[in-house]
Order: sequence, then structure tokens, then C-alpha cells
Amino acid sequence: MEFLDKYQIKVNDLNLYETALTHTSYANENNIESYERLEYLGDAVLELIMSEYLYKKEDLKEGKMTKMRANYVCENALYEYSCILGLNKYIKLGHGEAEHDGKHNKTIVADVFEAFIGAMFLDLGLDTVKKFMYDNIINLIEDGKIDVIEDYKSALQEYVQTSKKSLNYEVIDEYGPAHDKRFVVVVKIDDIIYGKGMAHSKKEAEQNAARDALSKAKIIDSE
Repeated sequence: MEFLDKYQIKVNDLNLYETALTHTSYANENNIESYERLEYLGDAVLELIMSEYLYKKEDLKEGKMTKMRANYVCENALYEYSCILGLNKYIKLGHGEAEHDGKHNKTIVADVFEAFIGAMFLDLGLDTVKKFMYDNIINLIEDGKIDVIEDYKSALQEYVQTSKKSLNYEVIDEYGPAHDKRFVVVVKIDDIIYGKGMAHSKKEAEQNAARDALSKAKIIDSE
């Protein structure tokens, strides 16, 4: 498998990794095992690695560590990890999921990352998984190359509250047929547009606008 060669993963049981990339739809069509059981295991392994990382990183309070860990292992973060590594290119999908662009479905792509970690844990052990995570994911988080915030609206609200400024979201455009509608939202801080986002739902468009605003706010603060 090209992916394993790229990251110099010397496997013992290739079947585990094949299973980790097998969505339920493909498994049902071909009467084989899907990634679901490995996903369950990988979820636990990731929580352990991230918990240890945060415990050793700084002298943080329990509540702060819990919140940060949730950001590191949320669906958005796992989706980003998976795409950075290129795992989504290798997902095996049934005909229906393939037609609906399942290789870019956030839930599927995130689940596959957990399943892959579960496969590596069974095949090569915890130490190898930890090294892989530190070398390919955690170092990017520390360098600011991976954004692990789950709720951008809440993060922006906290940022604005410290400066006592007003914050509101506004839908400025919507287009497309009912089954594939797109919403464009801007977020204003003290009536000045700071961010813009687009998505299939107003809620997700607001999150994207908040994410855009946060990135601009950080730049302004650093000037």
C-alpha cells in the first residue's frame, strides 16, 4: 500500500489496514469486515495518547485538559488529520457512498483515521502509534499548521467578550436548489465585517465565518 510506504510503516498484518479503510457499504456488498470495530479501538488509543500529551505538555487544570483533548479528537480534527495524511484517497466504499463522494464525507474520513490508529495499535503496539502521532500530527498542531478548535463560534465569543465588543452573524446570500442550498454568512464585530463563511447550512456557514474572523483577529492582535 503506497500510503504505508510513504510514512515508512513496516506492517506485520496488512489485512488490518485494509479493514481500517473499508466502509460498511463496501463491506456489506463484499461480505467482509468493515472498519467499525477498529474505529472503536482507535478512538480509545487516541484519547490515551492525547491525554498523556496534554498531561506532560503543561501544568494544566483538569477542566482545561479535558476541553483541549475534546478539540484534538473531535470529528473536525480527525477529518483534518486523515486528509493531511491522505487516508481518504484509499477508502473503499460501496457504490452508493462512492456516488455521493464518500471520500470527502467528514464522518467517514474521520472514522477511518480512528480505524487506522486502531489497526496500527494492534499490529505494531502503542509505542509505534505514539511515535507516528508525534511525528505526523502533534508536531503540526504545535507548529500551528493544524487548527483543532471544534466550536469556532464559542471561541470567537470568548475572544470578543474580553474586549467587550458586540458580535452578530448575518446571512448575506443563499442560492441553489432546495436539496443543495448554499448559505453565505458574515460575522460582524462592532458592525465591522471580520469573517465570511459558506456552507450547506446556516449553522455551518456561521462556524466557517467565525473561523475566518478568528484567523484575522489573531493577525490584527500580533501587529
